[in-house]
Amino acid sequence: MKQNNNLIHKQLLLLCLYIAQSIPMSFFSSVVPVIMRENHYSLESIGLLQLIKLPWILKLFWAPLVDDKTTVFTDYKRWIIFSELFYAVVIITIGFLNLETNFHLIIILMIIAITASSTQDIATDALSIYLIKGQERSLGASMQSMGSFIGTLVGSGVLLVIYHYFGWKSLLIGLSVFVMVALTPLLTYKQTNHPKTPVKKKISLRELLTFFRQRNIAKQIIFLLLYYAGITSILAMFRPFLVDLGYPMKEIGFLFGILGTSAATICSFGAGFLIRRAGKDRCRVWFALFTVLATGFVLWLSFGHTSKMIVYSGVISLWIAYGLATVVVFTTAMDLTREGCEGTDFTLQTVFTHLSGIILAIISGQIAGKFSYTVLFIFSVGLALVSLIYNAYFYQPLAPKNNDTAPASEI
Repeated sequence: MKQNNNLIHKQLLLLCLYIAQSIPMSFFSSVVPVIMRENHYSLESIGLLQLIKLPWILKLFWAPLVDDKTTVFTDYKRWIIFSELFYAVVIITIGFLNLETNFHLIIILMIIAITASSTQDIATDALSIYLIKGQERSLGASMQSMGSFIGTLVGSGVLLVIYHYFGWKSLLIGLSVFVMVALTPLLTYKQTNHPKTPVKKKISLRELLTFFRQRNIAKQIIFLLLYYAGITSILAMFRPFLVDLGYPMKEIGFLFGILGTSAATICSFGAGFLIRRAGKDRCRVWFALFTVLATGFVLWLSFGHTSKMIVYSGVISLWIAYGLATVVVFTTAMDLTREGCEGTDFTLQTVFTHLSGIILAIISGQIAGKFSYTVLFIFSVGLALVSLIYNAYFYQPLAPKNNDTAPASEI
């Protein structure tokens, strides 16, 4: 019973931290543009908000610093608490500024806030690898995936409603308070039976290059680039597709921001338990197969089967596939981090998935624009099939670099 309670506490801890870190990006990239457009800001000004996404790519370069300064649980705790408190202070400061008169200053402060949040992300990823070992690692990946989707749900939907009722200042003050409250499980967590602490070494940017020198690491990189490909290539253009079908923006927002993310959240939770029971190697192939089915369903939809029930089912199936795939990717990435380089290696692997998404979004737009949505969806099904074949016949799981064979309950 005590071991189960400890595992639940760890899961709650990670879930709260991942929710807290995902809300800022979702809020600033989804809600603030709406607020700005309602206040008649130019599209050029709104376009500047894309700058706030830079820290989530560039964090790769200060991840080694976080790894270098963390050895025991209290080190991770310190990084997370200071990052979150700094973020909260910046958010409160933004709340007292006026969008019209302090626009450029607000953009700068947003970038600083997201930088703090991305630093917390590095430390939290490393902490999850440090705390959760063996077969229970998939449950940690579930918390990470669920936190991301719940943060998107809150940041892109709930906060917009709160803004309309309470205004800019109250919204941001409330957001900063929530971030601090989310630290409660971390503050109350008392670690017993500490995992074996790895021998720390001086970590620098050079460690980024040594990651690529590992045997058969190319197979992992191909896996990271391919596994989401079929899903992200469709999601990039599915909103415009629905607009062309005549769906209003409000309904599209409900479909993606609430219905889709809720489905992904629920399935992410279940995926962690399924991976724990059946093993990540089997689930990796099963989930890749589901991605083929989901993308194939959307392709079938594009041939004129566009009743509301079918469209809703298509959106839900895509988000379910996304939620399942996310847990597999996170679990695999956790296992392939080197001792002492947890934050650096995990961040590096997730950057590959981000880059894949960006590239595929550009390619998807070109295909849909020059040909048709149907051709794009055929392309997406093809990517999903390639991923399935690769995972079933070519991708051999690499030996875990940072993995205890014993389950976490024995540690």
